[in-house]
Amino acid sequence: MERKKKLKYFQILLFFIGLSTILFTYYESKKLNKKKIIPDSLKNQLIGQDNQDNNIFYNVRYTGLDLDGNRFTITSNEAINSSKDANLVLMKGVIANFFFKDDTSLKVVSKIGEYNNQTLDIKFAESVKAFYLDSQLNAEKAEFSNSKNYLTVSDNVQIIDKKGTIFADLLIFDIKTKKLKIKSLNKKKIKSEIKYK
Repeated sequence: MERKKKLKYFQILLFFIGLSTILFTYYESKKLNKKKIIPDSLKNQLIGQDNQDNNIFYNVRYTGLDLDGNRFTITSNEAINSSKDANLVLMKGVIANFFFKDDTSLKVVSKIGEYNNQTLDIKFAESVKAFYLDSQLNAEKAEFSNSKNYLTVSDNVQIIDKKGTIFADLLIFDIKTKKLKIKSLNKKKIKSEIKYK
C-alpha cells in the first residue's frame, strides 16, 4: 500500500513538472513573438520613409532583345516597383548596355531611370552619360524606345569625340541604321567645335 502512495505522489509530481514546462514554454514563445526584429526607426532608415509600403530590390538586372534582335542589359543598384503602373520599375544607379549585331556596343549610365518590363522601353535621367565607339555623350535625359528602335537624348546635350565637340538640344540615335540626328529647338543654331587634322 505504501508503494502505491509513493507511486501516486511521484506521478502527480511529474504531472505538475510537465504542466509547468508546457506553460513556461508557451509564455516565453508569446513573449518572443511580440519582440520586433527590426525597430521601426531603423526600418525607416533602411528603406526610406516614402517607400514604406513598397518593396525595394538591390542589384537588379534585366535582359532583353529589341525588335531587330539586338541584345541589351539593364542593371541598377536599387529598384522599386511603381505604385502607379505595375509594368514600371523605378531605378537608381542605372547602367544599360546595348550589343549590336555588327559587334559594336552602346553603354548608357544615369543616376535614375525607369524600365517598362512590358514594352522594354527605358528612360534615363540625371547625369546621363553614353559611350559609343570613341565618342562620349553627356546629357540630363535619354529615352530608349524599343518599339520605335531609337534612343532620344535631350537637355544640355554634349558630344565629345576625337574630331570635336558638339552641343545640341536634342539627339535622336537610330539604332537600326546607327545614324545620329542632331536637332536644335526653337530654330536655334547648333554649337560645334570641330578639329581638323
